[in-house]
Amino acid sequence: MVTSSYCVNEVKSDGNGKGLPGHKEAIIEESAAVPTHQDVECRVYGRRWLMLGLFVFYSMSNAMQWIQYAIIANIIMKYYDVESTLVDWTSIIYMVSYIPLIFPGSWMLDKWGMRTAVIIGATGTCLGAWIKVFSTSPDRFAVAFAGQSVVAVSQVFILSVPARLAAVWFGPDQVSSACSIGVFGNQLGVAIGFVFPPMLVANHDDKSLIGADLKVMYYIVAGITSTLLVLVLLLFQGSPPLPPSPAQAVQRNSEETSNFGDSIKRLILNPGYILLLTSYGINVGVFYAISTLLNQVVLKHFPGQELDAGRIGLFIVIAGMMGSVISGMVLDKTHKFKEVTLCVYAFSLVGMVIYTFTLGCGHIVVVYITAGILGFFMTGYLPVGFEFAAELTYPEPEGTSAGLLNAAAQVFGIIFTMFYGWVFKLAGDIWANVTLSVTLLIGTMLTAAIHSDLRRQAAHAKSSQPKSSPLKI
Repeated sequence: MVTSSYCVNEVKSDGNGKGLPGHKEAIIEESAAVPTHQDVECRVYGRRWLMLGLFVFYSMSNAMQWIQYAIIANIIMKYYDVESTLVDWTSIIYMVSYIPLIFPGSWMLDKWGMRTAVIIGATGTCLGAWIKVFSTSPDRFAVAFAGQSVVAVSQVFILSVPARLAAVWFGPDQVSSACSIGVFGNQLGVAIGFVFPPMLVANHDDKSLIGADLKVMYYIVAGITSTLLVLVLLLFQGSPPLPPSPAQAVQRNSEETSNFGDSIKRLILNPGYILLLTSYGINVGVFYAISTLLNQVVLKHFPGQELDAGRIGLFIVIAGMMGSVISGMVLDKTHKFKEVTLCVYAFSLVGMVIYTFTLGCGHIVVVYITAGILGFFMTGYLPVGFEFAAELTYPEPEGTSAGLLNAAAQVFGIIFTMFYGWVFKLAGDIWANVTLSVTLLIGTMLTAAIHSDLRRQAAHAKSSQPKSSPLKI
C-alpha cells in the first residue's frame, strides 16, 4: 500500500514542553512502510532529553538499592545476626520477583503506556525505601527484607523501559545512544549502591552505632526516591504527540491492533531472538553473580577492606557506563548490530578470564584494573543486547522484547549466584570464576550463531527511499 510521509527532522522546545518547529526539512516521499492512507508527520521533540533524564535518575534510585546490603554483607550479618545466605537473598529477591511479574509488567507497559508504568515503579521504589527506614533495630531484618522486596518488585517497571523510551522519543540516528543512556541510569544506581553503603555504614563493634549509620543511609535513600517520585508525577510523559520516524509510526499502528499474547508467541518463535535471549541471560546472569558475592570474594583476599570491595564494584560499573555509551554511539554510526554484539561479548569472556587469575595476585590495584576491564565490556553489553533484540523483533514492542531478555537474565542470575556461592565456599574463587567463564564461552558461541536479520533498519531504509528527488520546503 503506497502512501506519503511528511517528516520534520528537528523541533525545538518552547520551554513549556511544546514542540516548536526549528530548522525544518519537509520531504515528500512514497513509501510502503506506513499502513495508512493518511500522511504521517514525524517529529523529534527537544523535550525527549528531559524524559530520558528523568528516567535515568528514577532508574538509578531503584538500582542503587539492589546491592545495598550485599556489599556490606559482613556488617549486616553482625547487626541483624543473620547468615550470609539471607544477606545474599536481599540481592537475589530482585531476580526472583522479576520472573513471575515480567508478563503482567510487560502487558501493563504495552497497554497502559509508559507514563503509568513509570509512575507505578517510582511509587513502589519510594514506598520500599520508606519501609526500610523502620528496620533500624537488630530484630527487624524481616522489615528490611520486606522493604527490599517492594523495591525489587518495582524494577519490573524499569528494566524494560530504556529500549521502549528510546524508540518512542528518538529518531533512528539517536535511538541506540538513547537506549545506552537509559541503561546508564541503572548502572549509575548500581555504582552508588556499591560505593556509598561502605562509606555510610562502618563496621563498629557497638551495634547501636551500626544502627545509627543504617538509619542515615535509609533516610537519604527515602529522601531521594520521594523527590524523584514528585518529579515523575509532574513532568514525565509517556510518548510525544507525533512519532520520531516512519518506522515508529508503523509500530504505533501495529501496537494499536496487536494482541499481547500473539506478540509473545511471535517472539518465542523467532530463532534469532531465542539465541539472543539465552546468550543475554548468561552474560547478565554472570554479572549478577559476581556483584552479589563481590564483598565476600574481595574480603577473602584482602581482609578488612570493605571500602575497597565497594570501590571495585564502583570501578566495574563506571567502566560499564563508559562501555554502554560508547557501544550505543558505535551502533548509531555503523548499524553493525551483530558484529558489535559479538565483539563486546567476546571481550566480556576475555575480561572474565583476566579477572579470575588476578584476584589472588596480592596487589589490590591490579584487581581494580582488571575488574574495570571486565565491567567495561560486561555491563557495556546491556544496551547492545536491547538494541539487537529490537532489530531482530521489529515491529514487536521494545518493552516486551527487552522484558523477556531481563527475565532470562534474572533466571540465569539466580542460578549462577547460588551456584557461584556454593562453588566459592567449596573450592574457592578461582574455580567459581572458571565455571562462569565457561558459561560466557557458550554465550559467545550462541551469539555467533545468530542470523543478522535487522528488520528495524530495513524499515528505516525503506521509508527513506523516495521515488523522486526530495522536495524541500
